[in-house]
Amino acid sequence: MENLFAFVVGGLYAAALYMMLRRSVVKLVIGLIILSNAANLLIFTSGGLVRGAPPLIPEGLNAPAGIIADPLPQALILTAIVISFGVLAFAVVLIHRAYEVIGADDVNEMKSTDS
Repeated sequence: MENLFAFVVGGLYAAALYMMLRRSVVKLVIGLIILSNAANLLIFTSGGLVRGAPPLIPEGLNAPAGIIADPLPQALILTAIVISFGVLAFAVVLIHRAYEVIGADDVNEMKSTDS
């Protein structure tokens, strides 16, 4: 199962890089979204796909008993989702403002303007 996730992550990274190399700024933002999803899936896969009990330590023990699920990748992914949503919101507002000023979403036209 982890091999399948590795191929999916690789495909998502390839699609994200392809979208980010396009001339349209909207496609750049779509590439950023795909890139953040690929990074989240990579963190999830690297944490290990183990079905286990919650990471609770019974009273009187120093360590959890038995197989447990690792909460660290889940916490990292939750933080990454919040950060990527903030970056996406900023990028959408920035693109909207640039389109209002310049009138195009082409990256080459944005370089040549002095507005």
